Amino acid sequence: MANKSFDAIVIGGGPGGYPCAIRLGQLKQKVLVVEKEYVGGVCLNWGCIPSKALIAASGLYERILHAEKMGITAQGVHIDIGKMQDWKEGIVKKLTSGVATLIKANGGEIVMGTARVTGPKSVEVTKADGTKETFEATKAIVVATGATPIELPHLKIDGETVITARQAVSMREAKGTMIVVGGGVIGMELGMVYQKLGMKVIVVELLDQLLGTTDPDLVQVVQKAFEKAGGEVLLKTKATNLRVENKKAMLTVELPDGAKRDIEADKVLVSIGFRPNGKGIGLEEIGVNLDQRGHVLVDDKLQTNVKGVYAIGDVSGAPYLAHKATKEGEIVAEVIAGKKSARDWRTMPSAIFTEPEIATTGMSERDAKAAGKKVKLGKFPFSVLGRAMAIDSTEGFVKVILDEQTNEVLGVAIVGPEASDLISEASLAIEMCAFAEDVAMTIHPHPTLGEGVMEAFHQALGHAIHTNNRPPRPSV
Repeated sequence: MANKSFDAIVIGGGPGGYPCAIRLGQLKQKVLVVEKEYVGGVCLNWGCIPSKALIAASGLYERILHAEKMGITAQGVHIDIGKMQDWKEGIVKKLTSGVATLIKANGGEIVMGTARVTGPKSVEVTKADGTKETFEATKAIVVATGATPIELPHLKIDGETVITARQAVSMREAKGTMIVVGGGVIGMELGMVYQKLGMKVIVVELLDQLLGTTDPDLVQVVQKAFEKAGGEVLLKTKATNLRVENKKAMLTVELPDGAKRDIEADKVLVSIGFRPNGKGIGLEEIGVNLDQRGHVLVDDKLQTNVKGVYAIGDVSGAPYLAHKATKEGEIVAEVIAGKKSARDWRTMPSAIFTEPEIATTGMSERDAKAAGKKVKLGKFPFSVLGRAMAIDSTEGFVKVILDEQTNEVLGVAIVGPEASDLISEASLAIEMCAFAEDVAMTIHPHPTLGEGVMEAFHQALGHAIHTNNRPPRPSV
C-alpha cells in the first residue's frame, strides 16, 4: 500500500526535474519530487553554476594581471582560492535553497532518498536511514535522473589526485601540473580555469581535435588561445596507464606515432563523458524500453512505451544540456496536465565557456552540407569590431550559415567574447524561420558585440560596411 498519493512523481530534482515540478504545481497538479542527493542536481551543485562562477573569477584575475596596456597597473595582486571557493559555494547554496522554496511554494513536496520504480504508478523511496516508503502516482511518473561521469578501470578516481569535475570545482589550491584526460567541454572549461589560476595544464585527447564535433573553425581559435597561455594539447593520444604515489600521478600516454610518454602531474582530471542513469532504477522490470547505453526511449511528448511513465533531460538522450532538460520538464508537465505540448523546437543552442567562448545554434556548416543543402556563408571578425576593441577582447568571429537559394538562416556559430549571450538572437531567428535580411535589417545598438552578428549577415548578403564582402572560404 502506498503511503501517499500524488498526481505526479518526479524522480530527480535537477534542471529537468525541478522545473517540471514547479510547472506541474502552476498547473494545479499535486507533485512529489524524489531527490537522491541534493536539490538542483549536477548543474547547480557541481556543474554549470559553480564552474561558471570559477570561470568568471579566474577570468577577472587574469584580466587584472594583463591590464597594464589599458593603463591599469595593479601591484600585489593576490588570489585566495579558498575564499573564491567560499564565494562560489555561497552562490550554490542560495540557488539550491531557492529551488526548494519554489517547489514548495507551488504546492510540491520533496522527499530525500533513492527512488525505484515498482510499477507504472508506484515509486519506492529508500531514505538515508534505510527506511522505505512507497508513493502512488495517479497520472504520471517522470524520470529525470540525469547522467554520471564515465570512469575507466585504468583511470581510477580517488577524489584527491585523480578527480572528476565534481572535485575539480571545489579545489582549494592550484599548484603544479594538471593533466586533463578528455578535451571535451568540461575538460577544456575547467582546464582553462586552473591554467589562469597558475597551473600548467596538459590536455590528452583521443580524437583528432578538441571539443568533440564542434566546428573546427571555432575550435582552432580556442586551442590557439589555450596554447598561447602555456597549455599543451596532445591529440590522437591515448591514456594507457596511471600510477599514483604520494599524491603525485604518473600518466603514460600513447602518442599518434605509437611512442609512449610519461607525464607527471599533481592532479589528473578525468573528463571523458557521461553515461545516463537509466538502468538499475526499476524501469526495465516494468517494461520500459532503454537503448544500449541506458537512455530511456521517449516520443515527442517525452512518454515512454509504458503509459504514464515519462523521461526528460540527460537520461532521455543527447544533447546533455541543462536548458534542454528544463524545456523538456516544462513540456512534460503540460502534457501531464492535459495541455497540447510537445518537443517541437527547431533549434537547440549550446554554449562552451572556454576563453574565448563558443556558442552554436542550428545546423553547422558541415551538417548543412551533409544534409545536401547548398550553403552561403557570412563571417565577421571581432578584431574589427569597435566594442570588442574597447573591452580588449578581439579574438574570434561570427559565422552564419544560410540556404544559398533562399537566404533562410540555417545556423550560426560564434567564437569570441560573450558568445553564450549573443547566440540567443540567432536561435530566435531560426525558431521564427527568419531569413538573412531579417537579421541584417534589424538595427543593433552601437557600440555592442551584437553588431558582430548583424555584420555577419550583412557580409553574407554582400553589403557589409566594416569588412570585405568576399565570400568566406568553406572551412569544412
